[in-house]
Amino acid sequence: METIMLSEQDIINALCLHMANKKEVAPEDVEVELLFDDDYGFSAEAYVGGRKQVLIEANMIEALRFYLDTQMNIDPISAGLELVLDDEKGIVANVRTR
Repeated sequence: METIMLSEQDIINALCLHMANKKEVAPEDVEVELLFDDDYGFSAEAYVGGRKQVLIEANMIEALRFYLDTQMNIDPISAGLELVLDDEKGIVANVRTR
C-alpha cells in the first residue's frame, strides 16, 4: 500500500471542484474555508453565489473521493482516506491506495 498526503490546498481544490460540479458553477465561483473544532472535528464552509453551506467531515470525504477519481486517476472506492490536523501543515488528508 502506498500513502499519499494531500495538502490543505489540495483539500480546498477538491471541495471547490466538487461543489462546482454539484451546483453547476465554475470552480472559481466557490470559496472554501477549512475548519477544525475539538468537539465537532473537521468541517468546512463553502460559499457559492453568496450563500454559505456548512460541510461536515463526510461531505469532505465525498469531495476528496471525487477529486481522486477526476483529477488523480485513483480508484476512489478502494482508497482509504483520513483527515489529520498537523501542527505544521494544517489540515491534510492521508490517502492509502492499493
